[in-house]
Amino acid sequence: MSPTRNRAAVPEQLGFAGMPERLFVCTPSKLGAYLDCPRRYRYSYVDRPTPPKGPPWAHNSLGASVHTALKNWYALPPERRTPEALPTLLKSTWVREGYRDVELERAAYRRALGWLEAYVATLDPQDEPLGVERVVAAKTSVLALNGRADRIDARTGPNGPEAVIVDYKTGRAGLDADDARGSQALALYAYAAQRVFRRPCYRVELHHLPTGTVAAHEHTEESLARQVRRAEETAADIMAAEKAVAAGGDPDESFPANPGSLCGWCDFRKVCPAGAAAAGKEPWTAVEHLAG
Repeated sequence: MSPTRNRAAVPEQLGFAGMPERLFVCTPSKLGAYLDCPRRYRYSYVDRPTPPKGPPWAHNSLGASVHTALKNWYALPPERRTPEALPTLLKSTWVREGYRDVELERAAYRRALGWLEAYVATLDPQDEPLGVERVVAAKTSVLALNGRADRIDARTGPNGPEAVIVDYKTGRAGLDADDARGSQALALYAYAAQRVFRRPCYRVELHHLPTGTVAAHEHTEESLARQVRRAEETAADIMAAEKAVAAGGDPDESFPANPGSLCGWCDFRKVCPAGAAAAGKEPWTAVEHLAG
């Protein structure tokens, strides 16, 4: 019997007629996993034990290292927030997994340090964000939403104090305002930040460290509401699929694969019949250019 069917055999807690549906607890990344591929969502969040994953990705290691270094830079007293602090911060947070060899890892470290030095040179060390790696949360009639924003800035807008969502990016170049506008994760962070900090939060920004560019979008109440509705619709689809599996349905039918270009980068490619047909990427493929 499959792990999913074992899970379905666990009896559900009995409720009372007329009781409201239980809220769907989620993060933006959890919703995004389903939108990318329902099968990947199932492997990550439904099947227990979780199917074996592939090896760690070097680009994830690089991104995590840079994010944590910036978090720790803001944790310093303002007088110590200087470019000179960065080598020590980056070394102490450096994640070594996924690189092809020591040469590529060292090249990635040098590039990352250069990105950080250029980026912090644009920051005012006296600024104190509302939050750094801050968890924000909100509830709707369907969702119990929470997520960790890279940074939430306190700025002054045309109508007074406001919050701004900042998301660091270390991957692909060419991010523009459409990427910021279309990001469900940024919109959900903004929606939750409004409620946590009790101030307007409409502006979302993608800070691309390798190029020093910022892609920004100004949301409205209506555009945030649309993104929340989309998230609720996704949650409803997920809950329906999970209920179908719990009732004895075929997990593969309830959580179909979505074969495409992302399959080569999927952690579960080798255990997914649809993904196994795709050419796999090496763990270091996305950072090979850094050694050039």
